[in-house]
Amino acid sequence: MMHFDIFNGDADGIFALHQIRLSRPRPSASLITGVKRDITLLSRVADRKNCSLSVFDISLDSNRHFLEQILCNNNSVEYFDHHFAGSIPQSPLLKHTIDVSADTCTSLLVNSTLDNRSASWAICGAFGDNLHKQAQQLADEIGLTGPQTLQLQEMGELFNYNGYGATIEDLHFHPEKLYRTIRPFEDPFDFFSSSPLLNTLRQGFNSDLAMALKQKEYPVKGRNRVYLFPSSPWARRIQGVFSNLKAREETTAAHALIVENEDLTLRVSLRAPLADRRDADTLCKLFPTGGGRAAAAGINSMPASMFSEFLDRLNLTYP
Repeated sequence: MMHFDIFNGDADGIFALHQIRLSRPRPSASLITGVKRDITLLSRVADRKNCSLSVFDISLDSNRHFLEQILCNNNSVEYFDHHFAGSIPQSPLLKHTIDVSADTCTSLLVNSTLDNRSASWAICGAFGDNLHKQAQQLADEIGLTGPQTLQLQEMGELFNYNGYGATIEDLHFHPEKLYRTIRPFEDPFDFFSSSPLLNTLRQGFNSDLAMALKQKEYPVKGRNRVYLFPSSPWARRIQGVFSNLKAREETTAAHALIVENEDLTLRVSLRAPLADRRDADTLCKLFPTGGGRAAAAGINSMPASMFSEFLDRLNLTYP
């Protein structure tokens, strides 16, 4: 039976898949992934029949039509995710672990399923998803030292940084390459100490972040913070990391980073206040191409004419 591993191209998706495959190897699996915002990945296998699929960190709600078609085609599916799911299809062919609470991520859900078998990799995923508190708690639980935890934090944040971009060409590495690079490693510290790939990501990260830190805050009413970035690969790459950084800097404010797309629409990356991790997905879903989860969400292509409405709703949601 042919098998497909389908995963979000960010840190959480990559490290969730890696944990599962360390426990249950499938060396011949076909891999399907893309940039972080490429969220309808199940469309690529909707016409397959009599196969098995594992899905990681991809919104069920955004893929509902394709999932229903996949199940009707006699494919078995295991699904791990923490994004808004809506109504979950009822089928004996679907096994799901979905938790949309704001204090978890797909890597942590997989780790719980595996009883901490590869917990260090889950910590990378949690740090990448800006769940620093949960990542630190798990690091303490399994007895990591401070320097070890910092290495996992950097690796998670670098992998997450690589996932942002409008297209694969914006990225330093295709997410499939990142996964294939870590696949031989059971120990993340062995990977950390030996992979030249991390040096490339580190250099790109530092260069892009330096550009981002030069950008001035857009003036808005209230406590929330908004940043407008130009249409540029560096801006698209750093938007998630920059949003997470600013969210940790001021935990009572919501943060919106808005990048102009080449077609003059706006790409929005939204973080709910860390002190009030709610409704980011609800807000973004009010706009075309919006989605995400309670603590962090985005809009892929918002008409520029809706910018003022977005700011109004931002301040209504987080007064």
